[in-house]
Amino acid sequence: MQRDSANSPLLSLPGAVAAEGPDEGVAAHYGGLFPEQRALADGKGLVDLSHHGVVTVTGDDRLTWLHLLLTQHVSELPAGQATEALILSANGHIEHALYLVDDGATTWMHVEPGTAEALVAYLESMKFYYRVEVADRTDDFALVHLPAGSIAEVPEGSAVRETPYGRDVFLPRAELETYAGAHGPLVGLLAYEALRIEGHRPRLGFETDHRTIPHELGWIGSAVHLEKGCYRGQETVARVHNLGKPPRRLVFLHLDGSEVLLPGHGTPVRLAADGEEGRQLGFITSSARHHELGPIALALVKRNVPVDAELMAGDTAAAQEAVVEA
Repeated sequence: MQRDSANSPLLSLPGAVAAEGPDEGVAAHYGGLFPEQRALADGKGLVDLSHHGVVTVTGDDRLTWLHLLLTQHVSELPAGQATEALILSANGHIEHALYLVDDGATTWMHVEPGTAEALVAYLESMKFYYRVEVADRTDDFALVHLPAGSIAEVPEGSAVRETPYGRDVFLPRAELETYAGAHGPLVGLLAYEALRIEGHRPRLGFETDHRTIPHELGWIGSAVHLEKGCYRGQETVARVHNLGKPPRRLVFLHLDGSEVLLPGHGTPVRLAADGEEGRQLGFITSSARHHELGPIALALVKRNVPVDAELMAGDTAAAQEAVVEA
């Protein structure tokens, strides 16, 4: 089945304002950024993530096979238990981030918009003699997010990832509009992103670039199992963990609230003491306006940046909190 449009049907609802960039196709907000954030923080509402890719793996060998390819220990993953995993290059750089759950017969995963095709191509190339079938189900299933504490019912038979910050539901795409209408209020991507940034949760393509390794983002533990067997890039993971520290580290920034514009992705980060002409020490990866904290951001900076140093994100003053140990 091919979708007639890449846009979510929820974008046609009154008040919906379209997101841009990698998140185009769904709503940035529905007319009330901070009320939507507060609803989400209070365990209410539904976030349309139907632009994310959905990939499934079926077959008797699916978990054993995935265990050989992923950074996470999944060979004995219990049915219904959510996890996340990465696929690395031979040099240990992050290529894919996968958010998984197995329902006892199928392993479901959602991935960043636009990455499902490349992921499926890689997985297909690694099948060999294993009894597995890989499918891109993005045209058939839409991802929605229900916040922690939500009392919304999940349709019978839908795969669900239960996480500390909410439930990811793999909903038949044909049911998206009806389900969303019954389980509002609708919450846009800007509110969801603000809470993601507050929670220090990295996102592929935002907190990552072509040379990012898992240690830099705090993905060790949540997405990387340090005691499992070999997988592509495992040598780099083990070497950095055992012999050294990553070259960069993720930080959380409280931004100066007097500035009108948020520093966007890629904005240079420097020491405040060095001024705007100082050497670039990192860059903004994500930023948002939070309903309680004000303007906030995540940034990737060099490991040797002092943890108590005042920073500048472009021309915006920023105070840092460590996410990854220096």
